[in-house]
Amino acid sequence: MAQTPNDSSRDLLSHVLVPVAHEDDARTTATSLEPYRPTEVTALHVVEKGEGVPDKTPVEQSEEAATEAYAAFRTVFPDANDHTVYARDVVEAIFEAADEVDASAIAYRSRRGNRLVKFLSGDRSLKLVTQANRPVIALPEANTD
Repeated sequence: MAQTPNDSSRDLLSHVLVPVAHEDDARTTATSLEPYRPTEVTALHVVEKGEGVPDKTPVEQSEEAATEAYAAFRTVFPDANDHTVYARDVVEAIFEAADEVDASAIAYRSRRGNRLVKFLSGDRSLKLVTQANRPVIALPEANTD
């Protein structure tokens, strides 16, 4: 019988999908995840597309940011997979990527922002934890001591 994301017998950390935004975020997120020792890890970078409006950044610049983020992530998880997607809705793209790579869970580190920024962005963290079809792990701040 194939396991589904909702199969409670599946190890939570067997294959963790980790969204990363840029190089520093990737390094910090990987450091936060490392103590939990997941079996397999896939770093995900979502290139935000405008769909009829100008993109936030040129695609080439976004792809370069993804490459740098993956390299930073691999300083902590050398065998990590990477997965890049192009989408307008970042949270939906994370869910779709989790399905594509058959992730057992999604692990993320909340990005700081004031209430206005969260309101305007639709508070992605809230959507991530309330609409996922698999476990979502909110990582604590990395201890940089």
